[in-house]
Amino acid sequence: MSVGVSTSAPLLATSDTPGTTPVFSVVDYVVFALLLLLSLAIGLYHACHGWGRHTVGQLLMADRKMSCFPVALSLLATFQSAVAILGVPSEIYRFGTEYWFLGCCYFLGLLIPAHVFIPVFYRLHLTSAYEYLELRFNKAVRICGTVTFIFQMVIYMGVVLYAPSLALNAVTGFDLWLSVLTLGIVCTIYTALGGLKAVIWTDVFQTLVMFLGQVAVIIVGSAKVGGMGRVWDVASQHGLISGIDLNPDPFVRHTFWTLAFGGVFMMLSLYGVNQAQVQRYLSSHTEKAAVLSCYAVFPCQQIALCISCLIGLVMFAYYQEFPLSSQQAQAAPDQFVLYFVMDLLKGLPGLPGLFVACLFSGSLSTISSAFNSLATVTMEDLIQPWFPEFSETRAIMLSRSLAFGYGLLCLGMAYISSQMGSLLQAAISIFGMVGGPLLGLFCLGIFFPCANPSGAIVGLLAGLIMAFWIGIGSLVTSMGSGTAASLPNVSIFSLPINLTCATVTTLMPLTTLSKPTGLQRFYSLSYLWYSAHNSTTVIVVGLIVSLLTGGMRGRTLNPQTIYPVLPRLLALLPLSCQKRLCCRSHSQDVSMGTSLFPEKMRKGVLQDSGDKWAMAEDGPTQEGLSPTFILQETSL
Repeated sequence: MSVGVSTSAPLLATSDTPGTTPVFSVVDYVVFALLLLLSLAIGLYHACHGWGRHTVGQLLMADRKMSCFPVALSLLATFQSAVAILGVPSEIYRFGTEYWFLGCCYFLGLLIPAHVFIPVFYRLHLTSAYEYLELRFNKAVRICGTVTFIFQMVIYMGVVLYAPSLALNAVTGFDLWLSVLTLGIVCTIYTALGGLKAVIWTDVFQTLVMFLGQVAVIIVGSAKVGGMGRVWDVASQHGLISGIDLNPDPFVRHTFWTLAFGGVFMMLSLYGVNQAQVQRYLSSHTEKAAVLSCYAVFPCQQIALCISCLIGLVMFAYYQEFPLSSQQAQAAPDQFVLYFVMDLLKGLPGLPGLFVACLFSGSLSTISSAFNSLATVTMEDLIQPWFPEFSETRAIMLSRSLAFGYGLLCLGMAYISSQMGSLLQAAISIFGMVGGPLLGLFCLGIFFPCANPSGAIVGLLAGLIMAFWIGIGSLVTSMGSGTAASLPNVSIFSLPINLTCATVTTLMPLTTLSKPTGLQRFYSLSYLWYSAHNSTTVIVVGLIVSLLTGGMRGRTLNPQTIYPVLPRLLALLPLSCQKRLCCRSHSQDVSMGTSLFPEKMRKGVLQDSGDKWAMAEDGPTQEGLSPTFILQETSL
């Protein structure tokens, strides 16, 4: 998930921005309407296909039969939000191509989920990612994780629907509430009726629209300024092409290390443990298909990042020849791309409408994923455990009702967002603050066999407190400085849903002659290190509390919920060293473990989705046969 970057004090556009308002043509409205109609048609097709024979598994998990290609594009669609489409070009336009190095973090950010999180989640045959927390810890930890996720997503839904509509209204005069209501209603209908399969296939269509709209802008823009060679030359002459900044200071907003390594933790919080992404992995027909879909996202992400950055460079070259008006120059940077598109494409009917369709494809893919993932975790984590006797028909009706309910809640949150004023920035920040602690909670369970439920709960609370402390402290400091924005030292909160990322800018004082000290220095930590800092807080506090409360002594540990770090590292050593250390290879552990676990299957297909606690109930017999990596790592 690339992070959308907004780089001004007002993150969102204001509808009273001065200046002329470009007018959409009839053709533009037709193109935009086609996006909505085709998205709705895809959803209704999957809803009507097999109507009356649907199951809860089909509605929430696409019957676990999805292939690699649509899952990969759906993962990418959540990565490309409307805020990213507007924010990344603005970042390049203002501060240069340093942000482009974020692509370096995609490799590890997708390799680790493919080989750590996906195998663990898939072999447990989960529906909700938070079901893992109960298998590893207990029901209380599961509920804590679920409630945190719901809080995060409910705040996010309305903002991600309202913010792009507000920016579009300010620049083009496109009716604000007509776009909000239309998008919200269309998205709610196809998500509630068609389920996850409808969401995935509409994501595929919307991804193609997003690429088409952005590529059209690059082609037309570069042609008007003399080609891509000319674009690059102009950017180079004005110092926009950045070199590699190897400054290790984590308080510098963008350096190579911050983007390439701090970004890995941000990616893990989005592609590793976020319910919207995990749900897509688990809908794959085999574990291999899930891993391949994660691999396939990597080149697509690089292409998406390159396209967004090139739009920023083309925009810069264009405005060197055709300068911004005084009114446009005073606008919030998240409006720059829209002004550029309307200036560039105003004589080409249909193309402005195509870019608007591209923009709202990002919103639709993000919001639909939010609805579907919220309905799934509510059903699986909060309702079904307490009412297991629900019939299939009633469960389907309830699942659809939950999706409809969250759709209406999204519209309500959009209205609340319109009334929040400056507090809207804080509301967006809250979403980004939660991703790191949730990542830390899952890592605590997967990598540390000695962690217990008490450590997990206290660690999660400590991580959330730390996240809110830094985030809100940075926000209050920037508001207290009362500065308008024009400087690269800003912190941005990435928003993970749908793997969509929205961001909020928090500015440090621009006029101070000396570097900030004390807490102000602490609050200036680069936003890309937030996930690393907060997830590490969860792990450290969780381990300390676990050790003080006796670890897993007296509790049964399901070996399938642990990733065998130590055996995999030792397997890299020469065989003689392994024998000297008296440890078996990873392949030996796996061969023993596979015969023990009923959920593991042949050829990557789950054969038995029965009681996940069968291992724990079998008593001493299986305890003696537990894979040695559990004993080895616990003994550390």
